[in-house]
Amino acid sequence: MEALLPILFAALVGMGHAFEADHLIAVSNIVSKRDSMVLAVKDGFYWGLGHTTTIVVIGSVIILSRATFLNSGYFEAGVGVMLIVMGISRLTNKNNFSKTRIPRYQHSFAYTIGLVHGLAGSGALVLLVMSEISDPMLGITYLFVFGIGSIIGMFIAAGLFSIPFTQRMKINKSVRAGIVVVSSLICILYGSWMIYENMVL
Repeated sequence: MEALLPILFAALVGMGHAFEADHLIAVSNIVSKRDSMVLAVKDGFYWGLGHTTTIVVIGSVIILSRATFLNSGYFEAGVGVMLIVMGISRLTNKNNFSKTRIPRYQHSFAYTIGLVHGLAGSGALVLLVMSEISDPMLGITYLFVFGIGSIIGMFIAAGLFSIPFTQRMKINKSVRAGIVVVSSLICILYGSWMIYENMVL
C-alpha cells in the first residue's frame, strides 16, 4: 500500500504542474484568440493531452530501458524558443488584432504546444519517479495518472484565462489589441529568460 501512495497523489501533482508559469503563458496566448469559452477549454484539453502523450511515451521508454536522460536544460531552452516564436507570431499577425474568428483546427496547434512542453518536463519527472518507485509498471502508472491531472489542470486554467479575454474582446477592439500586445511581450520575455537560464547560466 505504501508503494501506491505516490500514485494516489499523482493527479494532484499533475494539476499543480499545469499551473507553472511557462505553461500558463503559452495557454494564455492560445485561448486569448478565442471568442468562446467552450473552444478555449478545448484548447486547454488538447494542450494537456499533448503534454501527457510526451510524458507517458518518453517516460515509459526511459523507465523500461533504465536509460540515462540527457540534460533537460536543452529542452527547457527549446520551450523558450517556442514561446518567443509564439509571441512574435501574434504581434505580426494582423488577424490577432481583429474580431476574425479563429478556426477550430487550432486544437491541433494546442496539442503540438503540449507535446513540446511535455518533452521539456519529462526529464525531471522521470528522474523523480525512478527515485521513488522501483516497480517499472507502477512508475508508468504514475506518469499516466500525473498526465490526467495535468489535463484537468490545464482544462481549468484555460477556462479561467478565457473569461476576461472572451468577454472584453467582444466589447472593445482596443482592449483586444492591448491584451494581444501585453500577452505577446510576456511570452517573448519569459521565453528569452528560459533560454538564458538554461543555456548561459
